[in-house]
Amino acid sequence: MTSDPDIDSPQVAQEPGRRSGSILLVLLVAGAIVAAAVAFMTLGRANAQPYILALLALLAMVGLFTLFAFAAGIVRFADRTADDPLMRPIADHAFDGIAVTGSGGHIVYANSAYLTLTGATSMQDVRPVERVFIGNPDVSEAVFRLLKAAREGKRQQEEVRVAAADGEHGRWLRLRVRPLGQAKRHSRYAVWSIADITRDRERQEDVFQELRHAIEYLDHAPCGFFSVDRSGDLAYVNATLANWLDHDLAEVGSGGLKLTDIVSGDGAALLTSIAAAPGEVRTEVFDIDLRMRNGKTMPARLYHKLAFGADGVPGPSRTLVISRARDERVDPQRAAEVRFMRFFDHTPMAIATVDRSGVVHRANARFAKLAQTLSSDGAAAKSILAAVNERDRGQLSAAIQAAAEGQGDIPPVEVMLVGARERWGQFFVTAVEDDDRDTEAAIVYMLETTERRTLENQINQSQKMESVGQLAGGIAHDFNNVLSAIMMANDFLLNAHKPTDPSFQDIMQIKQNANRAAALVRQLLAFSRRQTLQPKVLDLGDTLSDIGMLLKRLIGEKVTFPGVVHGRDLWPVKADVSQFEQVIVNLVVNARDAMPNGGKLAIRTANVAAAEVATFGYKGIPAADYVLVEVSDTGTGIPPDIVDKIFEPFFSTKEVGKGTGLGLSTVYGIVKQTGGFIYVDSRPGEGTAFRIFLPRYHPETDDRPEAATGGSSRDSSAAAKPASGDLTGHGTILLVEDEDGLRSLNARGLRSRGYSVIEASNGIEALEAFDGQSGAVDLVVSDVVMPEMDGPALLREMRKRNPDLKIIFVSGYAEEAFDKSLPENEQFAFLAKPFALSALVAKVKETMALS
Repeated sequence: MTSDPDIDSPQVAQEPGRRSGSILLVLLVAGAIVAAAVAFMTLGRANAQPYILALLALLAMVGLFTLFAFAAGIVRFADRTADDPLMRPIADHAFDGIAVTGSGGHIVYANSAYLTLTGATSMQDVRPVERVFIGNPDVSEAVFRLLKAAREGKRQQEEVRVAAADGEHGRWLRLRVRPLGQAKRHSRYAVWSIADITRDRERQEDVFQELRHAIEYLDHAPCGFFSVDRSGDLAYVNATLANWLDHDLAEVGSGGLKLTDIVSGDGAALLTSIAAAPGEVRTEVFDIDLRMRNGKTMPARLYHKLAFGADGVPGPSRTLVISRARDERVDPQRAAEVRFMRFFDHTPMAIATVDRSGVVHRANARFAKLAQTLSSDGAAAKSILAAVNERDRGQLSAAIQAAAEGQGDIPPVEVMLVGARERWGQFFVTAVEDDDRDTEAAIVYMLETTERRTLENQINQSQKMESVGQLAGGIAHDFNNVLSAIMMANDFLLNAHKPTDPSFQDIMQIKQNANRAAALVRQLLAFSRRQTLQPKVLDLGDTLSDIGMLLKRLIGEKVTFPGVVHGRDLWPVKADVSQFEQVIVNLVVNARDAMPNGGKLAIRTANVAAAEVATFGYKGIPAADYVLVEVSDTGTGIPPDIVDKIFEPFFSTKEVGKGTGLGLSTVYGIVKQTGGFIYVDSRPGEGTAFRIFLPRYHPETDDRPEAATGGSSRDSSAAAKPASGDLTGHGTILLVEDEDGLRSLNARGLRSRGYSVIEASNGIEALEAFDGQSGAVDLVVSDVVMPEMDGPALLREMRKRNPDLKIIFVSGYAEEAFDKSLPENEQFAFLAKPFALSALVAKVKETMALS
């Protein structure tokens, strides 16, 4: 045990004492007790008892006083760790100055290095850090931060420069502070250390100066240098190259300048397409054009060095740039070489020389760029066969073998390229005029023909759709005549039979099936864009809101439909409201069927200005103002192999009996006949979006005078209509129809209503009958498409004879199909086939009633 004087006493600051226990003292005490015990044994029990009691009393008093002294802190057990003879010399003779401060900030310990660094001559002269550097503005802020950290029990480090008395030379000091320990009794002590780092700073300054000189030498070298990382960013460009290209050095290293900014054309692909083994260092020489800031080019030769890591990933390049601009003026041979390299790298064709197996030996920039887009692993850059789809490689390989054998006039090969999407290329292979064909057997030129084939496919698809539309329209026209005869005869049967007759239900079944057939014919006419439309100026927002409840009933409960999202201030459009509603219904039903397990249906509208049309990336739509209607779902999507067929009539992916295949073809025809465009974007498993672009309606340019509408059925709506119950009339009607059966039924129906009917099978017969009646004809009911003389030609001839003659055209085609063949402002009425007897007599009476 040792006594414990106050640790903060001045003596500790001067020379902290060391106290340790002694084994000799313990042995002496033990020996004395043993000797006393032996002496007591020789005296005998009776004589030794008083002495034993006295000794025990003495030991008890010593023990009691020791306990009191230990409790009062006067005596303590010695700390063997603190008394370790190695610990104190380590701190005393450390290179860094070390000092320990108490809670009051005064020094309780300081080694000799601390005295030296702070300028103290003895322990009585030692001062804490804040007093050493008091009045020094360069150090005071750092010391303040250190003192704050010391009070909070944190670690802190600062590096400060202390000026010398002469103001020129000074020292760099590293000041540190930390708590003495984690224990509570140590937390009030702080350990300060001061290290002189002047020489380290001087060495750093020397290295910095050497680096600065090296950069200056490199910047002003007579050739250019740059370094590009694997992402294409320029990490370094020297001043010479920046001056050549007129670029600001501040743009380099901050992500502001990329390799593609200084390399013209596809030259950057040459530098980034180098492939090598892991750990290999490659140096390639390229003759390419560099791009200046103003867009001009400069020929240059590049020595491009790349080091590949163990994982095969290239590190930053080291590239030397030599300008070849002077060569064009000084050396004609080099000027020719520069011109050839420019032609070779800037040609729109990908060019490569290959051996017999297709391995690429040399290639231009366009081939390097193409190879990068075809394969990320660089396989296409190594072998030209790797750029071709596996099923077509044999064709290209055969052409290369033919060239290797010296064959000329090898036919071009058009094959599919590799890649995630369908791409095509046309390869032209020529032989190398060299005796050594084992190294370079052929020169291969390649043009990508993807866009050309896509355009051809689009033209073919458009022509096919047009042909199918003409066929569907022709069939619909002829079928309309048959349906008109069936419906007319059916009306006669219904008039002749009462509902109580046994055959009345069969006649009604015929009528219903005839109406279904008529609906299918209307869909075919819609696809062929020959159906009758009644366009009106619409606000699509109001139109879609009106059918909102109908759409919710159609989609069912599994599909979520939050409602139509309307764009602000929608422009008006001109369309047939019923046909447009049919378009939306068909698209919504298709979306519902594509989400059998439920999903989300979305319909939105928006204005699309002419400047925004190009952002959609759709081909075939001219720049103009449109109103967009988008119908999207989260269903199964449309496979890419059938997405081009969905608008074809009778094409359906549904089960037999669950669809006619005319839904989307009807949508396509209605949108096209309205003057709009429809496009589809779909990904299998992600959903489908149909986008309809309807042209904006401009009243000042789209409105026409009333007379220019041709006096069609739309114009007669304002006239007085006969009572729906009375369809009888009187007058002479000239009926012109090339179908004998339909003509006789129509004539019979009109005669049954009180009219006199003159029949004609074509326009020539109609003119002869008209002339034979000497102008007694009140109304002409004529088909449009007839042999020898069609309806419009008949109208022109009759107008010469009677300018006020009333005429009704009947046709299975749309009114607009023949409206353009008539003189301007021509007046006529129109009735679309197929029609029932009641529709015919109603139209006749309505037209006869017009003044």
